[in-house]
Amino acid sequence: MPSRPAWEVMWDLHPLKTLPRGPHWVGVESWGNRAITKLGWTEPTLIQEKAIPLLLEGKDLLIKARTGSGKTATFAIPLIQKILLSKRTQERQEIKGLIIAPSKELCKQIHNVIISLTIKCCREVRVIELNSQVDLNAQRLLLSELPDIVVASPTRLLQHLKAKNLTLKYSLDTLIIDEADLLFSFGYEKDMKAALTYLPTAYQAVLASATLSEDVQTLKKLILHNPAILKLEEPPLAPPTQLVHYTLAAEENDKAAILYALLKLHLIRGKSIIFVHTVDRCYKLKLFLEQFGIPTCLLNSELPATSRCRAVSQFNSGVYDIIIASDEKVLEEPHVIKTKKSKRKKDKESGVARGVDFQCVSNVINFDFPLDLNAYIHRAGRTARGNNRGTALSFVAIKERPVMEEIERELKHTYNSANLFKTYQFKLEQVEGFRYRAKDAWKAVTRIAVREARLKEIKQEVMNCEKLKSYFEDNPRDLKSLRQDKTLHTVKLQPHLRDVPEYIVPLTLKNVMGIGGRKRKFNRDAVLSGATSAKSRHLARASNPLISLRIPDK
Repeated sequence: MPSRPAWEVMWDLHPLKTLPRGPHWVGVESWGNRAITKLGWTEPTLIQEKAIPLLLEGKDLLIKARTGSGKTATFAIPLIQKILLSKRTQERQEIKGLIIAPSKELCKQIHNVIISLTIKCCREVRVIELNSQVDLNAQRLLLSELPDIVVASPTRLLQHLKAKNLTLKYSLDTLIIDEADLLFSFGYEKDMKAALTYLPTAYQAVLASATLSEDVQTLKKLILHNPAILKLEEPPLAPPTQLVHYTLAAEENDKAAILYALLKLHLIRGKSIIFVHTVDRCYKLKLFLEQFGIPTCLLNSELPATSRCRAVSQFNSGVYDIIIASDEKVLEEPHVIKTKKSKRKKDKESGVARGVDFQCVSNVINFDFPLDLNAYIHRAGRTARGNNRGTALSFVAIKERPVMEEIERELKHTYNSANLFKTYQFKLEQVEGFRYRAKDAWKAVTRIAVREARLKEIKQEVMNCEKLKSYFEDNPRDLKSLRQDKTLHTVKLQPHLRDVPEYIVPLTLKNVMGIGGRKRKFNRDAVLSGATSAKSRHLARASNPLISLRIPDK
């Protein structure tokens, strides 16, 4: 008797009827229930509940849902199940699914989600990501093994199609395009149209987008066949019960002092993303916080793809609790925002505020206030994703107030809420010691220090580059000149700034910090679980990870 395929044995060992299933995960087979349980997804989001049954029926679908609503799992789960079902009658191994995304970070994120979802059937469903940083010939070997799912950006996909490393004309069953509204903005229009000529005429197609722009409508006509359009009537951000919005009046000279005080007094807890306008501001803020022993990582489009992915990975894994990101408006709305020409080259496949899934983010801090409503939505959308809670805190200078008021009016109309933006009470005069320290530390981060810090990072990337290792082996003098370059002008670090002396801590927070009376170490877990004092309980409200500080007048 011939041996049975591994996938068939797995199917029999885990029949659908023997597994506990939630009432909302309709149509998901045993592999999915096990993987979903392991991921801790207790129930689907609204878009998942509505879209998954339609995709399992084989319908073409245009999905419009807000950022953080769970679109990746929405199209990944039906795709995996469809591949498993086809393997019952499939005679040979073929590439069945193609997922196209605009940025390298998003491609890697989609790949990781599929790996997590196929943990119980990884031998049956194989997926590869065509990273543009990897040599084309090396990826050709991987493609020759005919994985079930391929994830790629349009440019990389077209390169493989033209080189005939990838043939989809007779095997492709499902085409998925994620963040479709960004593809034309990233300049992929020609690549997309060229890649479509290599695809079959009949396949199931899915378009996922945060907006239904004219570009998306054009792409819809090219790839969708009589689609179902799933447009959820939901606000662009999580509801106020899930995402709390704070504003804090602060001028440029005070923003750094306030941020330093909030972090050192443990009033901001959990993983946080700090948004600024420019890449130089990223480095300036990082160098400022380093003087006080606050570690951070950076994310911006001028870094190589490997560095960006490493920064996101380190943040998601908990190596860093704070990531500083520049707001790439050029990538989001290139037809609206006109910027000065810069000699610095940016990677068009990089996206910071859109698409990338920063995991378990408790707080989004707008150190520089967003320039418009879309920018605010994309920033605040990094937290309160899925069913998690989050907080958005925005520093607002006087010149930024008109933009803030306009955004507030738009969001109030969307949410039908009279008091959507809450005022974050903070009396800076009560933390004058923090202000005095911050002023000197902020001045110490000069333009030269920022430039040298950027140069230092570029040199590090050059020495770590895989493609240059063989060159340095043949030219050791060049490597030596890099390693023995002039000493960089870095900001002087003073060890005593890491600690917060008792005399600069406000009286209302000394108990929380473990100062006064009996000397004891600050116990964060005790505060979060609810300390016995009324003030501690007030400061550790579990409903909001960003604790409001109000220091009463004397």
